[in-house]
Amino acid sequence: MSSGMDGAVNGWLQHRMVLDDLLALANDADVDYRPWDGAMSLGELAIHIVTSTYMFVKGIKKGEFDNPPTETDYQTIDDVRAIVQRYTDVTKEEMSTIFTYQMKGYILFNKVRAPGTYWFSNAIDHEIHHKGQLFTYVRMIGVKDVPNFTRQPDEI
Repeated sequence: MSSGMDGAVNGWLQHRMVLDDLLALANDADVDYRPWDGAMSLGELAIHIVTSTYMFVKGIKKGEFDNPPTETDYQTIDDVRAIVQRYTDVTKEEMSTIFTYQMKGYILFNKVRAPGTYWFSNAIDHEIHHKGQLFTYVRMIGVKDVPNFTRQPDEI
């Protein structure tokens, strides 16, 4: 992995690690919390974040996108945290083995043909968007003190 990719991975981790911080504020009763009918539950949203980023990274490496993995075998917040940690680990590993040619290669997804660099940026933006929603969920379950939106580099 190039030093440029190292920086990208570390920037991503500054956001991803806050997902752990947010989930640490929830308990088992919150896993199925939905702010409105039809919304993803807190657990579903956290899992959607990590499986989607994994899908994007794997797709960049493969040159085409598959659907994100399905993870429905959870009941507790610890189960959700374990799934998040597993996907953080495997996504970080996958990111570390992306080659320049894969980042420059064009991939068609949702009728958009763009290079891997675009999809990598899109993956991070998607994650940040949903992490913002998760901040709202956590506030709605009664948490008053929430973490900063990113961790500082020395906290990764």
